[in-house]
Amino acid sequence: MSTLQQETCDVLIIGSGVAGMSAAIAAASRGLKVIVAEKASYYGGTTARSGGWLWVPNTHLAKAYGHHEMPDQALTYIQNQAGAGFDEARVRAFLANGPKAIEFFMSRTAVQFDMPLTFPDYHAEAPGATQGGRSMVTRPYDARELGPLLKTLGPVLPELTVFGVTIGSGKEIVHFMRVTRSLASAWYVTKRLTRHFLEVMKYGRGMTLTNGNALAARLAKSAADLSVPVWLSSPAVRLLRDGDRVTGAVVEREGQRVNVTARHGVVLASGGFPHDRERRKETYPHVRAGHGHYSPTPQTNVGDGVRMAEEVGGMFDRTLSNAAAWTPMSLVPRKDGTTGIMPHFIDRAKPGVIAVSLDGKRFANEANSYHDLVQAMIAASKGKSETACWLVADHAAIRHYGLGFVKPFPMPLGPHLRNGYLKRGKTVEALAKQIGVDAATLAATVRQYNDSAQFGRDPEFGRGSKAYNRYQGDALHAPNPCVAPLAAGPFYALKLVPGDLGSFMGIRTNEHAQVVSADEEPIPGLYAAGNDAASIMGGEYNGAGITLGPGLTFGYIAGNHIADRAQVKHPNPVAAAARVPLAMH
Repeated sequence: MSTLQQETCDVLIIGSGVAGMSAAIAAASRGLKVIVAEKASYYGGTTARSGGWLWVPNTHLAKAYGHHEMPDQALTYIQNQAGAGFDEARVRAFLANGPKAIEFFMSRTAVQFDMPLTFPDYHAEAPGATQGGRSMVTRPYDARELGPLLKTLGPVLPELTVFGVTIGSGKEIVHFMRVTRSLASAWYVTKRLTRHFLEVMKYGRGMTLTNGNALAARLAKSAADLSVPVWLSSPAVRLLRDGDRVTGAVVEREGQRVNVTARHGVVLASGGFPHDRERRKETYPHVRAGHGHYSPTPQTNVGDGVRMAEEVGGMFDRTLSNAAAWTPMSLVPRKDGTTGIMPHFIDRAKPGVIAVSLDGKRFANEANSYHDLVQAMIAASKGKSETACWLVADHAAIRHYGLGFVKPFPMPLGPHLRNGYLKRGKTVEALAKQIGVDAATLAATVRQYNDSAQFGRDPEFGRGSKAYNRYQGDALHAPNPCVAPLAAGPFYALKLVPGDLGSFMGIRTNEHAQVVSADEEPIPGLYAAGNDAASIMGGEYNGAGITLGPGLTFGYIAGNHIADRAQVKHPNPVAAAARVPLAMH
């Protein structure tokens, strides 16, 4: 590195995912000079690869649908789920400011959301839970609005595309899954693919951004409208201090080390530690046992924020019930010889699909949330050679719904069988031999399941008994949208392994998103949000978007808290009207 360079701003943001960009936009809208430093060569972080869902109770979107909650209803739900990990002050700050953050972004920026009429909480039967009104999804975005920013937008996971099309959450994915069973869906898919191919011919790529890619793009456009620079390929190395106060950071940029002085605050939002091998071994029980773990998050998310916070007296919170947002993954062989990672969100809930342990026995309600299923998988794999399970389906199910990276009819099964991703057997016993499971045990498991499944029941684990189960099942299948016997061969299986959507354990912060020391006192000038901060959910997964929703909200809280302390008198003229009062309890 050559001579140390100098740069000055009001606020330095480390990371360009939803939390970092939210903080940047909130601070810049108050007239502060903001710099965003991103370690990767593209912006968007884990957000750009996500489903783009946000869990925020009591928004104006919910109220427009008639979802009016009782006072402290959401607080009750979070407290019930978090147990000993409940942090009332931070949860109240989230609930008070979440609706304000959504209103601010939707009324003053390019960021827009849509809310389905119903999307149940993942544990909708628990105290304080609801059947809808809390989870919203990012509205699709025309990539042409980004201009030159499109070139450095974080990529989506190839395994979550069809012919290069990123399928939007909600109604769009339903159309794709029903393409051979509904004329309306077939027409929708035809139009969607045609538009995509025409865009590829004209622009070299599709122009309809969906899910987390749309959110990352909308945030980037909003930051650009406020003249916020985003430095790419610019990792923060260490924080700078003047006494106890954090005053900036050393950032590597364009082959030089830059001393970035941040007059009013530094916000850590670098994506948590999903690729920090040492911290994973310390906090992930299956990794501690010597088993594998897989994360589709960016490889640059190696815990830089946590490390830098600890170096200046910040504390890493290990008290959460789970270290990360667990998700079952399958490993997809790619044509170039690399391996892709496929998250399994909804296929497990479809009728005609079950999961079995390495012993060939069912071990959980497969239609429960992905976070819950991996917890059960870890427990069922104790003492085994690996943490894994098998997802098993009959021919009708895999052709109707697909399975992981295997698409429904009319897409072929052959390539997946040839590369080993998918296993097949004419009978259950033959399939057992293919996957290394005792044939008699697997046959008995399927037989026991089928005995009740033919009547739409699952007395062993209660598939379809919960609102979230039914939402992810097949609404056209009666009497139970999640249950059908594995009736006719051939039968198929693919292996699921544990993965995550990001870490839950993280830096301890207060209700203002300030990093706190061992004595619970704020470290002056230092903030953390997103997956760098310990999750307010206590290590549990309450509903769709419980990482992005709090990430956006605490980024907003941090940006405004910094501006309040800076006593900004001259807001940014571009967004002078954007101020939404910050609420705290």
